[in-house]
Amino acid sequence: MDVEQPVGAPLGRDIARGARSDGAAEREINRFIEHRSMKLRLENQERAEEAAFAESTRRANERHREQIRAEWHLHHQDQAERLRNTLEQLIEHHEERAQELAELGSGGDAA
Repeated sequence: MDVEQPVGAPLGRDIARGARSDGAAEREINRFIEHRSMKLRLENQERAEEAAFAESTRRANERHREQIRAEWHLHHQDQAERLRNTLEQLIEHHEERAQELAELGSGGDAA
């Protein structure tokens, strides 16, 4: 027959018998400390690697931005020179044409 025991009644077993020896407890504590220490070292190493990767990425992005800036600078310089040459030739053409028309007078066919 199963009889319910009142709250606070003894369990009927000796918990000291199942207790670990001082050496076993010490070994378990040391294993826990070593495991936690290794885990922290790995986490710190991962953090350091992530920081190094982030810095490397930042530097690469900065180099890329500088390269793009330099290429745009050259593009605008070259484009300005091309436009200057084209416009100078266009101005010269129009000045020559205006001179021809002025020489022909107001009744000429050179339109």
